[in-house]
Amino acid sequence: MRVVLDTNVLISHLLPSSSASVAEWVTDTAVTGRFTILVNDQLLRELSSRVTQKPYLAQRIELYELTRFLTLLSEIAELVPLSSTPHPSVVRDAEDDYLIALAVTGNADILVTGDRDLLAIADLTPFRIMTLRAIADLLDQL
Repeated sequence: MRVVLDTNVLISHLLPSSSASVAEWVTDTAVTGRFTILVNDQLLRELSSRVTQKPYLAQRIELYELTRFLTLLSEIAELVPLSSTPHPSVVRDAEDDYLIALAVTGNADILVTGDRDLLAIADLTPFRIMTLRAIADLLDQL
């Protein structure tokens, strides 16, 4: 199974909260080889910049934790090259279009997100779009 984890899901992994335990479990499941996480440079840059530039996140996530997590992702995830062609505008927030392009280019089976705009277009994509809780339930059943 090939999966794109939205930045909001990856940030949940890093935050000390109840959703972090689900995000950690899902990521740990990828480490064991039950599925492949797909990333591209844009997703990794967005993760890094959000954590370091948003005060709420920067106060709660230590830089070493972010660095350690980015290193883990580079070891376990499949890096999908960025497309040189412009992303089609699919989502209301055009900044999220790269996630659709990543999922299509990487032949993803699932895009995991908490973003309502992405969840709203689930019926329009060749892959499933689901919440973190939904993929955790799916993985628990496999």
